[in-house]
Amino acid sequence: MARRRGADAAMMGRTIFIDPGRCIGCQACVSACRECDSHRGKSMIHLDYTDPGQSVASLPTVCMHCEDPVAPCAEVCPADAILVTADGVVQQADTTRCIGCANCVNACPFGVPKIDLQAKLQMKCNLCYDRTAYGLAPMCATVCPTGALFYGTLEELQAERPGVQVADSFAFGDVVVSTGVAMVVPADKVQWPVPGGLPVVEVNGVDVR
Repeated sequence: MARRRGADAAMMGRTIFIDPGRCIGCQACVSACRECDSHRGKSMIHLDYTDPGQSVASLPTVCMHCEDPVAPCAEVCPADAILVTADGVVQQADTTRCIGCANCVNACPFGVPKIDLQAKLQMKCNLCYDRTAYGLAPMCATVCPTGALFYGTLEELQAERPGVQVADSFAFGDVVVSTGVAMVVPADKVQWPVPGGLPVVEVNGVDVR
């Protein structure tokens, strides 16, 4: 059974909402991510193309900050290198502890963590924690020209985009993963496969399976 957030939009805190329908593949988010102080020169966000060769449709891929189960990447790390903060942000691996084993890469249901083969370190989005911890939006959401990456509360998103629906629970076979980052889904389709074939199972707090 998918975890319910409830009908009250205010229950969802400030987070990133990904709206694939607004992404134009400009890679402004990728360029901005490279400027973050915690990993300057390397981008922790990348674009996935939903049907290469057939369509230009793209999807910005950031860490979904899994909440239930809590951070599979951290659970399988043998070096305890991945910290989950009290507010649910799954941090990038601690460079003093990471051994580059790639367990986290294999455990992530969304395929987010990457291994820097030269540095032998895990690299991934940490929700620009050096910014969001002080109330600032992540770099990617700050520069996105179309709002494909929106940072705020669900209430703020719905006020700006009336009727918008979001999902934060995704099914992988019999396993449902609930996330801190949410995905905007088309208003006329409650069953919408996220690129990669992941069926949404919860929309605006309602189980739609």
